Amino acid sequence: MQLTRSTDPKSRRARRIPLPRSRAVWAAVLGWSALNALVLAAAGDRLPFNWPSSTGRTTTDHLLEANIGLVEVLLLMALVRLLTRHRRRPDIAARAPERTQALRETLLLLAYGAAGLALGHILARSLGWHPFGFHLAGTLYGTHEQVTAAEAVTWALYNVVVYALLPLLYFRRYTAERLCLRSCDRAADAVLITTVLLVESAVQFLVLKPEILDLGGRQLLLGVPLTFTLYLVGAVLPAMIFIYAILLPRILRLTGSTPATVILCGLAYAVFHLWDAWTRFGSPGDAVLSAAFLLLTYFAPGMMKAVLTLRTGNAWVHVWAYHALAPHTLADARHVVHIFRV
Repeated sequence: MQLTRSTDPKSRRARRIPLPRSRAVWAAVLGWSALNALVLAAAGDRLPFNWPSSTGRTTTDHLLEANIGLVEVLLLMALVRLLTRHRRRPDIAARAPERTQALRETLLLLAYGAAGLALGHILARSLGWHPFGFHLAGTLYGTHEQVTAAEAVTWALYNVVVYALLPLLYFRRYTAERLCLRSCDRAADAVLITTVLLVESAVQFLVLKPEILDLGGRQLLLGVPLTFTLYLVGAVLPAMIFIYAILLPRILRLTGSTPATVILCGLAYAVFHLWDAWTRFGSPGDAVLSAAFLLLTYFAPGMMKAVLTLRTGNAWVHVWAYHALAPHTLADARHVVHIFRV
């Protein structure tokens, strides 16, 4: 089927609206503020989550950490804007089909993604494991529950097949460039990747002090590449393909707004972590707090990945600059070493 570019004004390059005038930005600011107020109103001194890495911390401590994380992401976004200010902006909206088809494909993707999450829950539970989402149980926050090597490998294979391989097969009629999988400027992308990776790694080491520093020589030698591979297959590639290579251009085509696209991709990224092992949905109060902290945890990183893709036209940039190595390899190596008994 031949794909043509529409002459519809909404299909042209996304509007460059100053951020203070963007309704999407103001909606995000109000929403983030409401989340903070909701948590303070609904939670007591302690949150109902299984977070071994945060034992003894109060609700206020967690909120402060989430807001500091947002500020760090906003500063990284400003850095990306600075580093890419002289680059020619790729017309990513033009890489999506005309609006009617873009809407149809977007709705199909969202329905398919919801089905993938539902099937991941049913399949994993039937095997006695944690539900399959974009993160393996114990990621980032740790867990007191057992995670087996079989669960970890099956989680990774399920995610890469459902959210990366099958969508790529379905959308194979689009070129690599139209799927944001080809670099427009490799040298500039390399500089951006290196800079963001160094800054984010410095933050990880200086502020978060990842437990990778506690691993021995053999554990580092075996555990680091194992962690990198496991999370590349199970978390990084699925998010990159499904959200940033396929969904992002269609959202941009439909909204015609870069800020709205960044915000919606941040929301989508948070939703696909619905089954994180620490979430609790046994009561309305726990469900509200789980939804709130899913957004507080993943909304900002999801936006950062969208900004890197929009500024470069290359979804691979965020993989190496802000996902596969930092935070996952740094933050989760100890977890993987424990799972595989390295």
